[in-house]
Amino acid sequence: TDPVSPPRLGCGSMGGMLALPPGRGPHQVGCTDVMVGHTRQGLFLRLFYPCVPRAGAAEPLWIPRSEYCGGLADVTLSRRWCSALLGIAIGSCKVPVSWNGPLKPRSSGYPLIIFSHGLGGFRTLYSSICTELASWGFVVAALEHRDHSAATTYFCTAEAGTEEWIPFQRVPQGQKEFYFRNKQVHQRAQECVRALRLFQDIAGGRSVPNVLQQGWDLSVLKDSLDLTKVAVMGHSFGGVTAVLALVKEPSFRCAVALDAWMFPLENLLYPEVPRPVLFINTEKFQTPESIAKMKRLSSRNSQTRIVTVLGTVHEDQTDFAFLPAKLFSLIFGRKGTLDPHKALAITSRAALAFLQRHLELQEEFGPWDELLEGVGGSVAPDAPLGRSRL
Repeated sequence: TDPVSPPRLGCGSMGGMLALPPGRGPHQVGCTDVMVGHTRQGLFLRLFYPCVPRAGAAEPLWIPRSEYCGGLADVTLSRRWCSALLGIAIGSCKVPVSWNGPLKPRSSGYPLIIFSHGLGGFRTLYSSICTELASWGFVVAALEHRDHSAATTYFCTAEAGTEEWIPFQRVPQGQKEFYFRNKQVHQRAQECVRALRLFQDIAGGRSVPNVLQQGWDLSVLKDSLDLTKVAVMGHSFGGVTAVLALVKEPSFRCAVALDAWMFPLENLLYPEVPRPVLFINTEKFQTPESIAKMKRLSSRNSQTRIVTVLGTVHEDQTDFAFLPAKLFSLIFGRKGTLDPHKALAITSRAALAFLQRHLELQEEFGPWDELLEGVGGSVAPDAPLGRSRL
């Protein structure tokens, strides 16, 4: 299905319920979907990248297909019958990027970020942060994981037109949650590594066919990526995935973990994390145990930073933050007090400063030295951007 045409659900007057912000950086942002391989061992991702501006460019749907509404209803509300209501509310919302827009070539190569979604998420639910980073000159690959942690996902078998769907799976009865989630986090981190290999193959000139046949040729990336400058990033389950990916792949130079859910990582691995991590936490999600685990990492690596954005809740680091307050509260129960645009600005500003330092980028994103020099702290909502309370 072409994700530009609205699904059958959600073409009603409520389609404007979600207004995602465009990137604030100097680049226009393009977007395409990439699926590689015909088995669940392949990869599925949405690519955000700096593009050549063009008038009247089509914008992709935020919820790419109606099946994802069913998955979301099941995961967030535990009520699949709400799928149609969700479809009506958010089914026709668009992402303010140019669908299949032409890549803006860059001879020095763009740095690359592999992005991992949270539990019950999928590749499009972090479009606001991915768009923001791409607008500052990054190529961002937002994965859709196949470990049964996505709200739903699919792959296309070699048989023409046949899709196999992978549903969300709760912890099976009688099984300890740690062992179930630990197995998933290892699969997810491995998918992050495989995504990096995919881009290494493309940069090496290997022809990589996109199963989805979007008409966007992956070979255009060949001379426009700098694969010496690669970071991994994620939210919640994706945050701990990013930390584990540093252990599995030395080419990842740093990680940005948004409100990381540290629970699934085994203790043996903490001394093994070789690279710096920026933990950007919300005020309401983390437990003392989780923070203690982050501090263990900061004691191992002097460049690791922990910061908390005041006035935010866990879902504020997803696109759901831009839903109307009433709908947000209906789905998630509570909303942060910080304006979502300000929260996104603080999060992206901190991430950009950290990436600039640890990927050794030439661009001036506006350094946030007091945050990066300090050992952690909280960012007050009323502080001007660039001020942190340490």
